[in-house]
Amino acid sequence: FFFLSERELVLPDWVRRGLRYAPLAALAAVVVPEILMSHGRLVDEPWFDARFHAAAAATAYYFWRRGILGTILTGMAVLLALRLGLGW
Repeated sequence: FFFLSERELVLPDWVRRGLRYAPLAALAAVVVPEILMSHGRLVDEPWFDARFHAAAAATAYYFWRRGILGTILTGMAVLLALRLGLGW
């Protein structure tokens, strides 16, 4: 309903500070279970799962170069190589 208001909604400072972390929290809530779970259960040995290695490579790339597109491409390249190359 705040979209229908004719005047600007002023948020308290503490709400604005908290909303800065909302995208990171949403990303973690979606990505972490996708990496660590398979068919609704925790993966027993994540080091034998291509998603785990792809996420690790993407994270390493991000901390090295700080680029979002390169992070996505690195993760997808590792995932594709492990899935097609090793059949994971």
